[in-house]
Amino acid sequence: MSKTVTVIDTFGFFFRSFYALPQHLKNSEGFPTGLLTGFINFISTLQKQHDSDYIVFAIDTKGNSFRNEIDPNYKAHRTAPPEELIMQLPIAIEWIDKMGYKTLGHVGFEADDVIATVVRFAKEKGYKVRVVSHDKDLFQLIDDGKVVLVDAIKRQVMDEDACCKKYGISPKQFIDYQAILGDSADNIPGVRGIGKVGAEKLLVEYGSLDNIYANIESVKPAGIQKKLIESKELAYMSKELVTLRDNVLDSFDFEEYKMDVEHPFLNIYDELVKYEQNSVLRTLHAKNMVSHETHQEALKKVEDEIQNSKKLDFKTTLLTNAKELNSVLNSLNADTIVAFDTETTGLDYERDSLVGFSFSFNDKEAYYVPIEHFYLGVGEQVSQSDAAKAIKKIFNSRVVGHNIKFDLHFVMKFLNVDNLDIFADSMVLAWLINPESAISLDKLAEKHLNHKMVAFKDTVKKGETFASVELEDACRYAAEDAFITLKLYNLFLEILELQNAAHLIKEAKEVEFPFIKTLLKMEQEGIKVNSSFLEEFLVEVKESLSDLTKKIYALAGCEFNINSTQQLGVILFENLGLSTGKKTKTGYSTNEQVLSSLKDAHEIIPYLLEYREVYKLYSTYIEPLLKLSREDKNGRIHTSFVQTGTATGRLSSKNPNLQNIPTRTKLGTKIREAFVAPEGKKLIGIDYSQIELRLLAHFTQDKVLVDAFKSDKDIHRQTAVALFGEDEADAKRNIAKTVNFGLLYGMGQKKLSETLGITTKEAKEIIDKYFNSFPTVRAYFRAIVDDSKEAGYVETLLGRRRYFDYENATPMFRAAYERESVNSVFQGSASDLIKLSMNKIHRVIEDEKLNAKMLLQIHDELIFEVNEAEAEVLGERFKNIMQSITELNVPLKASMNIGDKWSELK
Repeated sequence: MSKTVTVIDTFGFFFRSFYALPQHLKNSEGFPTGLLTGFINFISTLQKQHDSDYIVFAIDTKGNSFRNEIDPNYKAHRTAPPEELIMQLPIAIEWIDKMGYKTLGHVGFEADDVIATVVRFAKEKGYKVRVVSHDKDLFQLIDDGKVVLVDAIKRQVMDEDACCKKYGISPKQFIDYQAILGDSADNIPGVRGIGKVGAEKLLVEYGSLDNIYANIESVKPAGIQKKLIESKELAYMSKELVTLRDNVLDSFDFEEYKMDVEHPFLNIYDELVKYEQNSVLRTLHAKNMVSHETHQEALKKVEDEIQNSKKLDFKTTLLTNAKELNSVLNSLNADTIVAFDTETTGLDYERDSLVGFSFSFNDKEAYYVPIEHFYLGVGEQVSQSDAAKAIKKIFNSRVVGHNIKFDLHFVMKFLNVDNLDIFADSMVLAWLINPESAISLDKLAEKHLNHKMVAFKDTVKKGETFASVELEDACRYAAEDAFITLKLYNLFLEILELQNAAHLIKEAKEVEFPFIKTLLKMEQEGIKVNSSFLEEFLVEVKESLSDLTKKIYALAGCEFNINSTQQLGVILFENLGLSTGKKTKTGYSTNEQVLSSLKDAHEIIPYLLEYREVYKLYSTYIEPLLKLSREDKNGRIHTSFVQTGTATGRLSSKNPNLQNIPTRTKLGTKIREAFVAPEGKKLIGIDYSQIELRLLAHFTQDKVLVDAFKSDKDIHRQTAVALFGEDEADAKRNIAKTVNFGLLYGMGQKKLSETLGITTKEAKEIIDKYFNSFPTVRAYFRAIVDDSKEAGYVETLLGRRRYFDYENATPMFRAAYERESVNSVFQGSASDLIKLSMNKIHRVIEDEKLNAKMLLQIHDELIFEVNEAEAEVLGERFKNIMQSITELNVPLKASMNIGDKWSELK
């Protein structure tokens, strides 16, 4: 029976292990342990499997390799690994030796070359090899039946078939694939301008790099040929850099690397206790390898220390007079990072007011400054004028907040100023770290700092405001907010570095933090509403609801609460005896899907569906909008934009939500008639045209798509031509449009069949034909999914990430992740573009003091209010900014409409 050799890409595995586990896993003394935990888990798995005869830990040695002689820039700009990883590396390397295993490295070569050399010796002896690594550089070693790659974290085995599925090429072509593609992380240039899809297509057609250049005159399109010719020297240099050397050693004795270490963990028992590797310690105890007393003492010590470490040690200080306050503020300078938070009488900045503020600028203390607490016996407080001076001084430093847009509304109103500079927002950073995790301050403190914060409900009595809270209690609650904000801000910068996502710190500074002020201004401006129109509309809708109610009662044979799903369920499935009613613990389901499936079963159903649509408009929009417009002295409605509310980066809005007003119904469209331009003004609507499809053309570089957009052709008709031929293109343009957008949003054959009213077989044929007509798109979609599985995330145009936990997902969720990974790239990148445009337009309006207001963003559309006389000129200027905000492979295009009402802008 053939023997098996396991070769570990040691540093690669350690890096992988470090990033795979919670990055702030620490022992009770605060020493990071994520890498060590991953390593111990791996060794434990190896011990259980007993499926290897030899094990080699390949390592890099200090100093440059021969590759630096080929190209001095090789790996020249690699960023230093995180400090937490560097701290753990020597311990893990030491453990290898202490446990009875051996490392192998060679000066002047990299670990990958050592691995290639061991693979060569193993193949000569007829041994099978398992290379433990997720590094694509080692794909060139795969040889079915002889050599496979194993991702120990994902527990995946990569053979020739897996390589072909993942990259579209065989392992034998992988060196040439990397030579074309290059590697920015290692400063390997490759052929500039050719990506994964292009490299794959070239190698599928020509087989090798040599053959590509031997047939360079026949390479199409001309742009790719030109890039290959210009980068020929770089391509062959890159090939030399990525080719692994398998002659590092003259000989190799496998017997020195035997796997038969019986109890490796006993040799490092004390260190396992020190670094709190409790899982393996319990296993050792269960096997009676250590005494019960020793183990219990170690565990108790660890658990006690963990509990103690959960308590954050900091001081909260109440500042009640100007002298104390100024004394503290004298420590600040322009470079000081200060966490700042406000306490208010409520959440509405137009009607509520500032009660006090807190701040913190070091790791030991936080302060609360009361201004307007009001209760019997309230003590000394800082005057409004002294508080204003103090806040201005704080804002001369680098101010950080958590959802600081909220605080800015109150502070700017309190100071009566139009602008305040901010430095950062820890909530935005939390969202960039993981856009789908909870980002409230208390949840983040518990998750990242093991700290339970003082609850608002335990501080403010029901029915009262923060102004009623006693000063000492207020200080305890408010100062903690500032302290935790500062703590999280610093921590989140570290986490982004640990995630290898330092570029998002730059993105936050250049885009996300300025965007806070863009949104702040839009919220302050609000949009004018015609209250008289809404009042008349309200009467009309009430009459409609009354008529529908009478019809529903007549058909039901009795009166009941139509808005009660329980009562409606009984009427439909018991009184009227309709089928498909599924009863749950709370009664029958009567959601829209259920009602729509029954629309032909009884004449009551269409009336119920209409009633629900009208009632939703009445309760969600018409009545609240009328109330809000009456409360504002200028009859304007001020929505709140949520920057961190979606995983893709799209804005959402609340109080009221102006982004979800229905547009496809007559009543929904009529609501938009209520939003108007004041006298002497005009509304401008500027809408990006087919932005996701243009991004598809940009990312895939598909010739048909690129040519269509560059020639300003009807993209849906072009798709229809590809799918159905020239003769049927006009008639089937809408089908092509549905497919174009549907596939970007993960639409499968079932959904497409429902949307188009065709069979699933016909839908599948259309999808297959689409991908056969646009093979580059299919390859790009596949690359997105594969990369998301390998990296665990996808990135947008600006590098924002959305993470997918494929490892712990059920098959249903894995399928959903595949769809969402594609959707996130395009919808997220579209969000990036409009965000960039909004920031630039905001700066232009502010810097030039234009008579223009940016009011709303509805996905790909921006709405402005401008002076009537300047509408055309400003509209064209804003449109040009949107169209030129960044350079893509295809032109960005936007359409503009000018009108007196929102309903006239589309």
